[in-house]
Amino acid sequence: MEHVDLAVIGGGPAGAAAAIRGAHAGLRVVVFERAAHGRDKVCGDGLTPRAVAALEELKIDLTAAHRIDGLRMIAGRQRRELDWPATGRFPAHGAVWPRRRLDAHLIDAAAAAGAEIRFGVDALPEFEGDRVVGVRTEHGVVRATMTVLAAGAQGEAARMLGAVRDPREPFGLAIRSYAETPRHTDRLLEACLALRDEHGTPVPGYGWLFPAGDGTVNIGVGALSTMKGFKKLNLNTLVESYAAMVRAEWDLGPMLERPRAWRLPMSVLRRHGPGWVAVGDAAGLVNPMNGEGIDYGLESGMLAVDQFLTDPATASTSYDVAVGERFDAFLRTGRRFSFLIGHPLLLRTGLRVAVGTQAAADITLAVMGNLVDNETPGAAGRVMRLADRALAVADPVLRRTRAAA
Repeated sequence: MEHVDLAVIGGGPAGAAAAIRGAHAGLRVVVFERAAHGRDKVCGDGLTPRAVAALEELKIDLTAAHRIDGLRMIAGRQRRELDWPATGRFPAHGAVWPRRRLDAHLIDAAAAAGAEIRFGVDALPEFEGDRVVGVRTEHGVVRATMTVLAAGAQGEAARMLGAVRDPREPFGLAIRSYAETPRHTDRLLEACLALRDEHGTPVPGYGWLFPAGDGTVNIGVGALSTMKGFKKLNLNTLVESYAAMVRAEWDLGPMLERPRAWRLPMSVLRRHGPGWVAVGDAAGLVNPMNGEGIDYGLESGMLAVDQFLTDPATASTSYDVAVGERFDAFLRTGRRFSFLIGHPLLLRTGLRVAVGTQAAADITLAVMGNLVDNETPGAAGRVMRLADRALAVADPVLRRTRAAA
C-alpha cells in the first residue's frame, strides 16, 4: 500500500502552500485535486500585502501579478485613497492575480518543489477508528502520516471530518464578473462601503473594483448574512446596480462573463482531529470584514506543515493551538462586528466613523488589508483588542436582536 508523509485534499492556495512547504523540507507529499489543471475559482482575485508576504516566503515569483499600492475607500460622499502601510511584517504593496492563473502557478510550484499532483481525482478521508490514516480514491487507499483538508468549506470530505460551518455564526455571499476598462493598470483597489439593495436597505458588505492589469477589472459585491432581508437579497441585481453606478467613472465595458456567486465561510466546528488538520477556507479562516482568505490559507498551510516537521505525533493539536493564537481573536471580533453592522442604523453610523477621519481610515485600511492579528502593534492592534472586549459584552444582545430576516 502506498504511504506518504502528507496527503493534501485540494490544490488551491492553501493546499499548494502546504505542498510547497512540505516538499521543500523533503517530505513525500501528494496533492489530490478533483479538477483539471488550470481550473478557475470564483474569487475577487485580490492579494493583500499579507498574502504577498506569504507568497514571498514560499519563494513564489509575482512577476505575473498586477501590483497594487493601496486602497480607495468610498462611503457616500467620503472618499479616501490610502497606500498600504510600510511595516516590518508585510510589504507595502499587494496585487491582483486572477485565480485561474494564480492557482495554476502555485500548484506548478508545488510540483517543481517535488510534490506529486494528481488531477481529476476525488479523495476522501480514510479512517481507522476515529483516526484519519490517509485518503481513499477510486484507485485505492493512500496512507499518510497526516492528511491536510484544503478543499474549501463544503463537500463530502469536510462533512466526514466535521469541518463544517458553525450554524450559529454569520457567513457571506459574494458575486463577481470581469469587464474591460482603460483603467486596468490602476494601482489602487477600490471598495465602495455604502451599498443598498433594490429596496434601499443598507447592505453590510461592499462593492469592489480590482484592476487586473490585463485589460480587465474584477468587479463584484459581497454581503453578510446578518443583514435584514438577507435571504431575499438578489446578488445579480446588486452587482448590476453597482456596475451601473461605477460604469462612467471606470469606462466599463459589458460583463465579459455571467456573474458567478460563492459562499464565504467564516467559522468551522472542527479544524483538526487525530491524523488531520483543516487549512484555509476549510478551517473557516476568512475575514468577516472583507471576505478575504487567501493570505490565511497560505499561512495556515505553511503553519500545518511546520507543526508536522516539529513533531508529527502532536502536529494536529499543536497546529490548532498555533492557528488559534494567530487568528482566532481577530476573526471572533469580526464575526461579532458583523452582527453589529447588520442593523441599518448602526451600519450607517459605523461607515461614517470608518472613513470620517484619517486615523479611523488608517485602522479601517489595516482591517481591510488583513494586517491585524494578535501580534499587531500600534493603534490598529489596540482598537481591535478593545473592540474584542466590548463586543464580547454586547454579543448576546446583538445575536438576540440580529437584523436578519
